[in-house]
Amino acid sequence: MKVLIITYYWPPAGGAGVQRWLKFTKYLRDFNIEPVIFTADNAHYPITDESLDKDIPENIEIIKCPIFEPNNLLSIFKKRKVKSSAGFLEENPSFLSKILIYIRANYFIPDARMFWIKPSVKMIARYLAKNKIDAIITTGPPHSLHMIGYRLKKKLGINWIADFRDPWTGIDYFHLLPLTKYAKNKHFRLEDQVFKNADKVIMVSKTSKEKYAEQAKSIEVITNGYDTDEIEVKDVILDEKFSISHIGSMNAARNPKVLWKVLAEMCDENEEFKDDLQIRLIGKLDEVVIKEEIEPYNFKDIDLIDYIPHQEAKKYQKQSQILLLVVNDTPNAKEIVTGKVFEYMQAKRPIIAIGPEDGDLASILNETNSGSTFNYNNEKDLKEELQKLYNNYKLEDLNVDSFNVEKYHRKQLTQKLSSIIKELDKK
Repeated sequence: MKVLIITYYWPPAGGAGVQRWLKFTKYLRDFNIEPVIFTADNAHYPITDESLDKDIPENIEIIKCPIFEPNNLLSIFKKRKVKSSAGFLEENPSFLSKILIYIRANYFIPDARMFWIKPSVKMIARYLAKNKIDAIITTGPPHSLHMIGYRLKKKLGINWIADFRDPWTGIDYFHLLPLTKYAKNKHFRLEDQVFKNADKVIMVSKTSKEKYAEQAKSIEVITNGYDTDEIEVKDVILDEKFSISHIGSMNAARNPKVLWKVLAEMCDENEEFKDDLQIRLIGKLDEVVIKEEIEPYNFKDIDLIDYIPHQEAKKYQKQSQILLLVVNDTPNAKEIVTGKVFEYMQAKRPIIAIGPEDGDLASILNETNSGSTFNYNNEKDLKEELQKLYNNYKLEDLNVDSFNVEKYHRKQLTQKLSSIIKELDKK
């Protein structure tokens, strides 16, 4: 069998967006499915990570289609470099930035990669006329890729799987966009076309599936996961200090205010805790979060590290005493399952998560005994848990006894994907 995977994010792209389908592609051959990649030529990736090249299967066919990205043009008009917050939104946008955001939100629908739809459909249709492909798979965001799948489905009737790594209209910042009524309706209409016409929709959380169950023809849940690691846990030396590490971007919506407050209280109450505490934030950080939320507490040891290669980030995960997860404090918080949770579980370190205690992320942590989740304002329980973890750290007995983690290995997840693909071929 052969599948054509249509993805914007592909090495040298770095960050979370590339991981999912790079790893699926790595293991599909183990289940007798040959992947073919269709991606953008000369794409503009905000983060690159050449270390991911090693996961690309040997001799895989990769088709590249040139892409025009208006984001590059719009950025010329900006006089200052800004830190992005939710999606392409800024925390304190200038008047010019507000205009550019309005243009992007209302005139580039589904997103700024909309100009890639037509040439991609044309190139893929020519390819399919000469090559046997059993199914096409589109993965978004950017959701323009789903419109490529929709048009190919209408034109050729080919089996089509639409994978939503993140929701479309349900994404955490959609309600913040300065959308006209016409633009908002268009987003909903295009999203509906995808759900109703894709032979199978894949989503990453149970709540997302339940939310769209009546709208889609058929939905399956395949979470993100972790991969086999060259870095063995036993080979890693734990940090000497009581380190709490967050790996990934942190913006205003993903800012654990309750944690900073509790940690500050614990520092005031215990000088030894203050000396032992180390806060490590790795990845893109919003300047507002740093200056207005963290700096006023004057933590003694705080380490801010910009984006680093994936393998290096995994080393930090394994050597940290505690790993911090934060779910965006947004209307869709219950359905958010951050990709990094699975690598956190692989690191075998206690996880502290800030987010809905009845959400999908909390459910995964509970069923694997990998950590604890605390609501955004649950100071009391969070403080008790941190004190317990700190006491164990002082006794040199800070560990986690997790289980059932293996089902989130990328190969196991790819096996489920392969079953979905093969089932479509029987119809």
